[in-house]
Amino acid sequence: MSKLNLILIGAGGHTNSCIDVIEQQGKFQIAGLVGLPEEKDIEHFGYEVIASDNELSELAKKYSHALITLGQIKTAEKRIRLYEQLKKAGFKIPTIVSNTAYVSQHAVVGEGTIVMHGAIINAGAKVGNNCIINTRSLIEHDVKIGDHTHISTGVIINGGASIGSGTFIGSGSLIKEGILIGDECLVGMGVVIRHNLNDQTKFTGVGK
Repeated sequence: MSKLNLILIGAGGHTNSCIDVIEQQGKFQIAGLVGLPEEKDIEHFGYEVIASDNELSELAKKYSHALITLGQIKTAEKRIRLYEQLKKAGFKIPTIVSNTAYVSQHAVVGEGTIVMHGAIINAGAKVGNNCIINTRSLIEHDVKIGDHTHISTGVIINGGASIGSGTFIGSGSLIKEGILIGDECLVGMGVVIRHNLNDQTKFTGVGK
C-alpha cells in the first residue's frame, strides 16, 4: 500500500525531530516543507522547502495532508494561525504518534497533535488539537490538555490535572495531581507547580 503524501508546515529545529518521528512511524511520505520565503530550497534531511505559507491554498490542490511542525515556546499564536489556514485550505491534518510512544486505548489525542519519542499518555487522558507532546513527557491518567499547547521534553503531569489552550510547559517541569493551569500560560523549565495558575500566567519559579 502506497504512503500518503504529507506536507510539513515549518522548517526549523522542531521540524527535524518531527521528520524523525514521521519516518519511523512509516505511514506518510514527506512531500516537502513549507517555510519562510528566504528558506525556499533549503533542505532538512533531504526534504526541500518547496513553498511559503502564503501558498497553502495552491498546495492544497496537489496534496491532501499537512502537519504543523513549527515549534512553540513563548506563544502559540503562529501555530494557531497556521492551523486555521490549513483548515480553511481544506487539508486533512493527521495525528502523529511515535512508534516508541505509548498512548492508551482509553486516551484521546486530537488532530494535528504529534506525540514524540518515548512519551506516555495514560488512560482517560484527553489531548487537544495541534499540540506538541514532546520527547519522554508523561501525561498521566485523566489529564486534560487544551488545543495548541506544548508539553516540553521530560515534563510530568500527574493525574487529573488540566492544562489550558495555547499554554507552554517547559522541559522537566512537574505538575501536581489535580492542578488547573489556564489558557495561554507559560511555565518555565524545571518548575514544580503545586497551585492553580490563572489564564495568561507566566511562572518561571525564579524568586519564588
